[in-house]
Amino acid sequence: MSVIQVIGIGPGSMEEMTPRAKSAIENADIVIGYSTYVKLIKDYFPDKQFISSGMTREVERCELVLQKALEGNRVALISSGDSGIYGMAGIMLEVVNKSGSAIPVEVIPGITAANSAAAVLGAPLMHDFAVISLSDLLTPLDLIYKRVECAAQGDFVICLYNPRSKGRSGYINTARDIILKSRKASTPVGIVRNAGRESEQHFITTLGDMLDYEIDMFSVVIIGNSNTYIENGKMITPRGYKI
Repeated sequence: MSVIQVIGIGPGSMEEMTPRAKSAIENADIVIGYSTYVKLIKDYFPDKQFISSGMTREVERCELVLQKALEGNRVALISSGDSGIYGMAGIMLEVVNKSGSAIPVEVIPGITAANSAAAVLGAPLMHDFAVISLSDLLTPLDLIYKRVECAAQGDFVICLYNPRSKGRSGYINTARDIILKSRKASTPVGIVRNAGRESEQHFITTLGDMLDYEIDMFSVVIIGNSNTYIENGKMITPRGYKI
């Protein structure tokens, strides 16, 4: 039966992929995704037909998924983390809606980078938090900085995705300076690289010192709120329970 399933594969290891995601991939006729994500899971599903493409080909990828589904296939479109959080779910739904097709689209969630990073650091996301991508590929930079400023003023824990690339080396510096206007330099900050993968690394530092650590496109940066603290090597944001 023709169907499109947009699947969040989590960090990429089998143990952190949900049973529902695993089952959907196993039952798919074709699995399509960004080349890096295909490489992460290809060995787990050796009998599957995989089709991969590069970065910035997201719309073309969704159009190919729709084409394969219209040919009568059960197609799995994979995203790292959760398919509905900076993933492929929204694009796929838009492409199908624009086509006027009646092919059903099922969104299957996965473990996000924020979830994975927070678990490594302790419990920094126990209260209200904002997730903000510093990539200005699709969002104006001034709007990104405005969102950072509003989140800082609102005392949200702030989780930064895509914090630094070769072409955006200074964005994280500006974001940090914006947050410092509303938050103490001693505010705890956690940096996790390759969360949930074999090469995972993490550091717990402060807002004042965070730029002394390696931060790249494989990193998630979690900046605590006014109540976040560090104890026994763990970053904790209390919810407010009396203990």
